[in-house]
Order: sequence, then C-alpha cells, then structure tokens
Amino acid sequence: IATCSNLRRFSFLDIQIATQNFGCRNFLGRGGFGTVFKGWVDERGDSAAPPGTMIPVAVKTLNPNGFQGHKQWLAEIKYLGELYHPNLVRLVGYCMEEDKRVLVYEYMNRGSLEKYLFQRGSVRLPWHIRIKIAIDAANGLTFLHEEAARAVIFRDFKTSNILLDQEFNAKLSDFGFAKDAPVGDKNHVSTEIMGTEGYIAPEYVLTGHLTSKSDVYSFGMVLLEMLTGKRAVDQMRPAKEKNLVDWLRPRIRRRENFHYVMDPKFEGQYPIRDAYRAMKLAVQCLRHDPSGRPLMSEVVGELKNLLARDDGVYSAPSISPSPVPSPSPSIPATSLGRIHVGPSNHAAGAANKYGLRTASEPNVPRRFQASPVVQDSPLTPPSS
Repeated sequence: IATCSNLRRFSFLDIQIATQNFGCRNFLGRGGFGTVFKGWVDERGDSAAPPGTMIPVAVKTLNPNGFQGHKQWLAEIKYLGELYHPNLVRLVGYCMEEDKRVLVYEYMNRGSLEKYLFQRGSVRLPWHIRIKIAIDAANGLTFLHEEAARAVIFRDFKTSNILLDQEFNAKLSDFGFAKDAPVGDKNHVSTEIMGTEGYIAPEYVLTGHLTSKSDVYSFGMVLLEMLTGKRAVDQMRPAKEKNLVDWLRPRIRRRENFHYVMDPKFEGQYPIRDAYRAMKLAVQCLRHDPSGRPLMSEVVGELKNLLARDDGVYSAPSISPSPVPSPSPSIPATSLGRIHVGPSNHAAGAANKYGLRTASEPNVPRRFQASPVVQDSPLTPPSS
C-alpha cells in the first residue's frame, strides 16, 4: 500500500461523514466483498464532504464474514492503485483502521451493465450503445493483457463488473480476483479456481491453468448476453439449457432462427449482417481451445469495424438523465455522439499518461496469439 502514493488514506470518521454514517438513503448495493454506499469527498479527494456536495464517490465496505476478504481488498489496491486507463474504474482511496477495510471509488451513476440487460423496467439499450459498451470493456481488457507495463488477468469479467457512467461509458470494476499474467517461459498461472459460474473458461476449470485467454472466454460469454438478453446461467431454464451456450447451440444452426435468439428488447432494430458478425465473434471467443481465441486487441478491432459499417439510423423516445423505469424506456439517438469508443492502438514509441506499452506488437507471447478459425467451438456460427 505504501507504494500507491496516488491513493488517499481516509480515516473511518471520514468514511462515516462521507456516507452519512452509512445511511440507508445512500445504499447502492451488496456483493461478495461487502456493501456499497454513495458518499462525497472534496474536489481534491483529500477529505469527506457533506452529503450532496462536492464529488460523489462509491464507498465499498468489507464484510469481515464474507467470502472475499482482506486478500481481495489488497488486490484491489495493488492493481487499481497502479493502473490508470479510461476503461478502468478509478480508485480514489482506502481506509484501514483496526478490522475495518474500506475502498473509495469514483462514482458510476448508471450502475452495472447487468441491471440494463436483465432488470425489468430498466432503460432499453439499443444496438449502438451495446456495441460501444462492448468496445469500452474490450479496451479495458486489452490494456490489462497487452498494454500495461505488467500484464494482468482480470479473472472475473461479467456484466455486474462493467459499470456505466452518465453517458454510458463503460469501465471495469472489482479487481479482487485479478492476477499477474505469466512472464518469461511460463505459459500459464496455476491458481485456485475463482470466478463466477458461467463465465469461467473450461480449461481453467479443468486444470487450474489461468491465462489471458480465460478472460477472452469470459468476454465472449458477456457478448452473448448482450446480444441475446439472456444470462450466462439461468436456473429457470430447463436443466439441459440452463447454460446460455447450451440454450443457444440448437437455435443458432439455422439462419432463419437468428432473429429469435436476439434480445427482444432490440425490437428488431439492429443491422442483421453486423449482428451475425458479432455473434461469430462471440463464438470465436468461446472456443474450447484457448489458442484459437482471438486477442482482445483483435476483438476491439472487429467491434469497431461493426460500428463503422453501420449507418446508425435509429429512432427512439427520449429519456431523462436519471430515468424512471417505464414499460418501454430507451436511449435517445442523441446520446450516441457523447459516448467515447476508447483508445485506439497506440503508435509505436508514442508517450501517453496511462503507463502503456507502446510497441507496435501486442505484449502477448506468440503461443497465446490467435490461430486460424478452424478450432473446435461450442457453437456453430450462423452462416452469413
């Protein structure tokens, strides 16, 4: 922690003031780590501010009896205290007093992607917004795998760990399970299997061998969720179809069925050719053989091509900046121009403020790079 000089160390009194003593009106959610509250700090982030003033933050308190503990708390500080990128949530500071462990993040006021995909009454995300969110998330993983000075495997990529700001820019959050990527002659990290059911790569489950391609598999599953509007694992589906891949497999083989696997919330408003390509990309990320999965930089390139190809002509009713759930809310087309796509590949040798490696070649050993599209896959891509 001592090396993370950019992080503010708050007292527990600061945290109590910032959150109005963890008042129920400031409650945001609860997870494996603990409980999250909204709070406020001054403009410099040096001290707490009265509720409703200055800069909003998200305050995450460790549950001492929870599954995730002090080790995961330290991992968050280790990685987010050193890594800076537009598509990673910013860690403002922490609190460590006696048995109290607290993390303070920038506030992402639209919450998680999970809410928008699966919660009833949530704002409907049109095609453009979903692809832009996917690009942002893929940029975050690309930075971790290929551009950071020390490569990192995220290990818990899922919709609830993709947070959205007011303009629907996406950032990765929750680095408690993150691990340093293998270096030198090592081609994997042997580690205890951690993650969330449905998103964990099969080779990691079978062997405990973790690589950056494990994250690529998780990304493919999230992309499937974004396209179909269905969860990676749903206990309400029949036993043989509770996993999204199993549900999708018999339905995706015939082109005429494609419309029926897409999220009904699209209301048929998506470019069909690009939807095919997006589904094929998800399938490539889900290949059983990790060497057959693409690099995340390749995923970013393909997603950007989808966005560039589309004419972007959609109509949708307006929503207020802080939408109230309604039977069929949607995002206005005017929001599209305010959403960044994320950093492009950086020119060789170019300096930047995020501590990126800027070599022309990605920082990934050759043995992890993608092989031809002939690998075994859990799904048959739709014919285009």
